[in-house]
Amino acid sequence: MELIPANARLESTADGASFDISASASRTFLCRLTVTEQIEQESLDVSIWGSGDGENWPKKPLLKLPQQFYRGTTKMVLDLSLRPEVKFIRARWELNRWGRVAPTAMFVAGMDLVEVPPMSRETPTKRMALVTG
Repeated sequence: MELIPANARLESTADGASFDISASASRTFLCRLTVTEQIEQESLDVSIWGSGDGENWPKKPLLKLPQQFYRGTTKMVLDLSLRPEVKFIRARWELNRWGRVAPTAMFVAGMDLVEVPPMSRETPTKRMALVTG
């Protein structure tokens, strides 16, 4: 799922398209924000919002990624396994600019989400024995 299309040119604060996640098996996603271009003296704030109907969005996000100033990739996990009321998600980005140069902020970025597969209860795990002494 691309909440922000790869290499999108972001020049103002906006909301992305909403995505239906109701068919998700684990409701857990690895979020990856990649900034490929930016100019000096600006910041990018990206958050993920959830909705039950895709029309009404709450006043607080589900997840806020760390504020970005430079190129690079940031990863975070969005776990909605305890939020069954959330059926739709979307990204929101806010751009800030300061200084004496061009007044318009500009980032080239993208954010994709990959569902983390559910763990099976039958998956064997090794347990460490406690050593007492």
